[in-house]
Amino acid sequence: MRPAVLDPLFSTVASLPGVGPKLADLIARVTGREDADDCRVVDLLFHAPSSLIDRRNRPGIALAPQGAIVTIEGRVDRHQPSPPGKSNMPYRVFLQDDTGELALTFFRAKGNWLEKVLPIDETVMVSGKVDWFNGRPSMVHPDFIVKASEAANLPLVEPVYPMTAGLSPKVLRKAIDGAVARLPILPEWILASLTDKQGFASVAESFRRLHDPRDEADLDPQSPARRRLAYDEFLAGQVSLALVRQRLRKVPGRPVRATGELAERIGAALPFALTGSQQAAIADILKDLAGEDRMLRLLQGDVGAGKTLVALMAMAAAVESGGQAVLMAPTEILARQHHATISKLASTVGISVEVLTGRTKGRERDAIAERIASGEAQIIIGTHALFQDAVNYRNLVLAVVDEQHRFGVHQRLRLTAKGISPHMLVMTATPIPRTLVLAAFGDMDVSKLTEKPVGRKPIQTVTVPTERTGEIVSRLRSALDEGKKAYWICPLVEESEVSDLMSAEERFAVLAKEFGGKVGVVHGRMNGAEKDAVMAAFKNGEIRLLVATTVVEVGVDVPDASIMVIEHAERFGLAQLHQLRGRVGRGEEASTCILLYKGPLSETGHARLSILRDSEDGFLIAEEDLKLRGEGELLGTRQSGTPGFRIASLEAHADLLEIARKDATYLLERDPDLTGERGNNVRALLYLFRRDEAVRFLGAG
Repeated sequence: MRPAVLDPLFSTVASLPGVGPKLADLIARVTGREDADDCRVVDLLFHAPSSLIDRRNRPGIALAPQGAIVTIEGRVDRHQPSPPGKSNMPYRVFLQDDTGELALTFFRAKGNWLEKVLPIDETVMVSGKVDWFNGRPSMVHPDFIVKASEAANLPLVEPVYPMTAGLSPKVLRKAIDGAVARLPILPEWILASLTDKQGFASVAESFRRLHDPRDEADLDPQSPARRRLAYDEFLAGQVSLALVRQRLRKVPGRPVRATGELAERIGAALPFALTGSQQAAIADILKDLAGEDRMLRLLQGDVGAGKTLVALMAMAAAVESGGQAVLMAPTEILARQHHATISKLASTVGISVEVLTGRTKGRERDAIAERIASGEAQIIIGTHALFQDAVNYRNLVLAVVDEQHRFGVHQRLRLTAKGISPHMLVMTATPIPRTLVLAAFGDMDVSKLTEKPVGRKPIQTVTVPTERTGEIVSRLRSALDEGKKAYWICPLVEESEVSDLMSAEERFAVLAKEFGGKVGVVHGRMNGAEKDAVMAAFKNGEIRLLVATTVVEVGVDVPDASIMVIEHAERFGLAQLHQLRGRVGRGEEASTCILLYKGPLSETGHARLSILRDSEDGFLIAEEDLKLRGEGELLGTRQSGTPGFRIASLEAHADLLEIARKDATYLLERDPDLTGERGNNVRALLYLFRRDEAVRFLGAG
């Protein structure tokens, strides 16, 4: 049960004064929640300001700099209404001080309202942006107008929040003030020795300071309020991970004793030798599997480093000891592709492989479910359909999860809740820096594949401004005529009014005019069957140019594709660009990756594209990406089950993450069920940060 003290923070945002259904939807969007029902008062507290408007600059009218936000005190001299019948002309009110005259300009304003707010001869204070035109200053729609006698009501320092279309800053600010007013006195879950040492204020006080910054220093990630809340966020995350870990450890592992005969036979059937790091990773995994504790290992390998093969060797060991293994992929395309690769190798040694996804229906699904329940199916590959209630395993010993960052703690809990407690091997092609491994996965054991398989050629990467797109198209024409295959990646699916990015649909239409039937398109709005059909046509050469959104980012394997064009490359994360680039360079041929960018680039934009141009080392790229962009984007969006932190930042607060990890371990060693005084307070912390799943875990015995 959530502690009653938190109830005011978990009412829906619609319960705040002045927030109706439409506004609640906009607030849900800006705070990253699914919908208005899922959006609570607490979500507004976590919506931190990103910058400040400082209204303390009062230079006088004549000295107001162009484009600056200033506050002016002056006397209302005269009104100049729009001419009759010309409502599109502005209404002006002229204000004077000792230095000069300022025109306050209003469009479509009601004259009687302006006469009331700005009566002639009244001394008023106005604040807003000043524009100079032909030597005369004007302020269009001032942000604030107050009588000089009420100057105390003018907010001099105003926080600026991340916004969404349709939401006005004033309305959002009012809702946030409403949320802050509901802050209860919360129990203290941090040890007194740490609050003293770090100079932390209470939680409630820290939230108040977060939303009432006095100057730029208060916005700094190192400000006391932000550090306090960052620590709370890390502590909630680390306690959740430790609880999962504790629960997983309680269920003893089933030692997998394999002779290694199947793995040896698969190895013999391969046309190449395993790399040193593949052999080392397999040895680590087999050692873990043979132990009494359940394995929980992260296998990091750069794009194309051969993770799937390592996973297959682990699954062969599970089958050899009489068990079953599953491989879960994030998308349908990838699951079917893994099935194609793995079944080819597994069939040489007589292992039966099934594939099960959300698209498997009716009789076919029932037949597969039966083979899984009887144990006839030895390796089962699929999407999260593998863990639905209707699927029962005879003897599941190993679960391999591909692309962990799409498979969060929640899914791990669901697996364990089914009473299934297999060994777990998690594979990711996103080389994750150590701090991020800690934040996302707790203390998992990690194996890294650092070498590229033999025969992989380097990929030449070039950056080209979008103005030269025409040249790229003509170079593509000659490449396609020579029988080559190419990808063209776009950031969006369809054109939206607010964006000038090229959508996949639109780019496809343009390229289809150039190349006719040689072009296909794949994006997230298509259903699975449509995507598969296009991918198959690309694979077997009916289509030579594939226009796609990032659905091809993860694991799509077309070995003879040798050209990758990425449009609006400045819009993608470095790690994501590196993933996309890894779709080419998988065959015999030398490959090229062309990064099309729209200038002018920021300094960071330049730095990012040049890191990618100069390096093919995914681990180095990921470290640089973390420095340049922050972890929220490194692993995709917040929704993807990764730590999309709301206050904490791994670059700014890495020291706190380390302390939080030790603190979580210390706490759970002394109070594993969180029933002591501090334990109960930490339960409140878990609820505050919406880590309810972890709390339910405590109740699960």
